[in-house]
Amino acid sequence: MAEPPEPAGAGAQQKEKQKNKTKKKAATAVGESELLTVPDGWKEPPFTREDNPKGLLEESSFATLFPKYREAYLKECWPLVQKALSEHAVRILQDDIACDIIKIGSLVRKRDTFIKRRGRLLGPKGSTLKALELLTNCYIMVQGNTVSALGPFSGLKEVRKVVLDTMKNIHPIYNIKTLMIKRELSKDPELRSQSWERFLPKFKRKNLKKRKEPKKKNTKKEYTPFPPPQPESQIDKELASGEYFLKERQKKRKQVQEIKAKQADAVKKRQEERNKAFIPPMEKPVVKAKKASTEKKIDIEAIKEKVKNAKKKKLGALPVEEVKLKMAADEKKKKKKK
Repeated sequence: MAEPPEPAGAGAQQKEKQKNKTKKKAATAVGESELLTVPDGWKEPPFTREDNPKGLLEESSFATLFPKYREAYLKECWPLVQKALSEHAVRILQDDIACDIIKIGSLVRKRDTFIKRRGRLLGPKGSTLKALELLTNCYIMVQGNTVSALGPFSGLKEVRKVVLDTMKNIHPIYNIKTLMIKRELSKDPELRSQSWERFLPKFKRKNLKKRKEPKKKNTKKEYTPFPPPQPESQIDKELASGEYFLKERQKKRKQVQEIKAKQADAVKKRQEERNKAFIPPMEKPVVKAKKASTEKKIDIEAIKEKVKNAKKKKLGALPVEEVKLKMAADEKKKKKKK
């Protein structure tokens, strides 16, 4: 069957619909871009009583159980608790501050590893937690299986990321370093519109190639469908050795002989250990002094000739007048001696 022909104005209507859709998409895109860009120095107007004249519409309440013997202590301390909370509890009612409670108890299976990773959040003497509070402008409390935070929305987002990464075995110092770099980069107005990936450090996990082998290795035995052989009883052993047919006297005599043989072996070993102290140690072999080699003989005549030649050279080097003066001085000394 042939399809009916489309009316002449159908194509024009479809084109107009497509144009309208594209215009709507462009308008929504412009609206989203305007929402994302926030002008510098803009603050949300505060929420006052005039905005809500009817007051609170809903009320939340909760109750906690405590033992009866603590009732007197709680009544005594309750005024101090109210005084302490009066300074800090009002902060949550501010418009630009929120709170977040992060459950960390179910993120790690083993209790020991959970305690270690929770301790990394605190750091030595609470230094890690203090650094995180200064960078995020949030108040953080680590207690039991939860981490509670109070502060601005951007800071709460960073706190949640750091806490979850710590529970995934990523040390918080890495995230603290990135936060410090971001804080310095945000001060530069030129870098606000640029990506900061080139400035941020990139930490890679180190996967050990060789797995640590246990000291005691459990080797599996080969599977056999047959059960293991039944161990021999004492009667079977006696039947095999022939002791079963001996009399009681003969058995006792044999036992006595075995005991005496064991005692003799023990005495022999003790005697050998005592005699070890009287055995002299091995002396080192005496090294004989090597005789002087007679191969190289001293040539005395050659030495005399060298001395004579040296004297002649010294005399030849002096002028004739000086030689004559020396000769005269020698003759005078001889006459004086005579």
